[in-house]
Amino acid sequence: MTGSSHFDYIIIGNGLAGFQLALKLSEESHFKDKQIALIDPSEKNTNDKTWSFWQTESSLWNSIIHKSWKKASVITSKKEIDLELNPYTYNSVKSLDFYREAKAQLNKKENIQFIIEKVTSVKENESVLVTTNKNTYSASHVFDSRVPDEFSTEKNNSVSIIQHFKGWVIKTENNCFDETKVVMMDYRLKDGEQTTFMYVLPFSKTEALVEFTYFTENLVDEHVYDNYIKTYIKNYLQIDHYSIIETEQGQIPMTNYDFSKFNTNTVTKIGTGGGWVKGSTGYSFKLTEKKVAKIIENIKANKTPSSNLFRSKYKFYDKVFLKVLKDENHKGEWIFKQFYSKNSVQTMFRFLDEESTFLEEVKIMWSLFSWSFIKAFFKTL
Repeated sequence: MTGSSHFDYIIIGNGLAGFQLALKLSEESHFKDKQIALIDPSEKNTNDKTWSFWQTESSLWNSIIHKSWKKASVITSKKEIDLELNPYTYNSVKSLDFYREAKAQLNKKENIQFIIEKVTSVKENESVLVTTNKNTYSASHVFDSRVPDEFSTEKNNSVSIIQHFKGWVIKTENNCFDETKVVMMDYRLKDGEQTTFMYVLPFSKTEALVEFTYFTENLVDEHVYDNYIKTYIKNYLQIDHYSIIETEQGQIPMTNYDFSKFNTNTVTKIGTGGGWVKGSTGYSFKLTEKKVAKIIENIKANKTPSSNLFRSKYKFYDKVFLKVLKDENHKGEWIFKQFYSKNSVQTMFRFLDEESTFLEEVKIMWSLFSWSFIKAFFKTL
């Protein structure tokens, strides 16, 4: 093995978590002499998803925010809940813009190397050996974003459902969208008694992402999403003429599975593979930023990188919500109606960002007080 095959840090996976971690490492003078490799089989040259997040002030991502909104709505079968987000803005980032910006910044750093290969195994010895389809590398520490195989075989021991979706970015001939307001959830069009909703991001008066989303245990065929999107555009948006300029499709695990058990002194699981996705909602962008900051803090303090990445009370809250959605999936509309009609959106954003006060948490839990939640609460104890 040549000297260039050893790195201080190897990051497996150039997704949201891998790139955010690499960017943070590259910005800190503490790591300027550390050799860092990012390994991924893809060049990351396609727009494969859209990330959304809320914030109250400027962030690292301002230059690549595709669109921001100060208003939102949650539409149920009985009413529309209008949300004034101030001081927050709801922001959308296209993954391709994120990838390009990350690569542009990282390519300026002489201590960072991109390796376009597929990782086949990670083995811990005196150092960590990372084997790909072409080579073997070693590292003092590996950050691995791959979802462990054990998740598929062991997840029956946890509470798990899947957020799965397909979206079309459509272009219309006439002005059809209120570009000042995002539709976070529209429950009027449903697939039976399951938790399904529409998500609409209006990028302009004539262009929007229209996405059909499930919070369920089972997946559906691709044509099912397409049929619901078509129906929504025609019957609810009342648009007859449009073109599809882009599509996206994805699956996000919503789970309380203990990914942290795969963390060691020399391997840290990150991103989806580390359980960084918010179990009750599937949001990950801002939580990833927080986890990355904690990892950097831990390393600089000579602690294990994965130390104290999670707060137990929020894991418990997520488990209760997931238990209700798993056992009584039809309750999804009611849950989110209660969330946003009984609590301010600012309180909800703080709660989902894991920054809420105990009194705010009590208020939120009280707004969901029902026999379903009482049962779920005691089942999770």
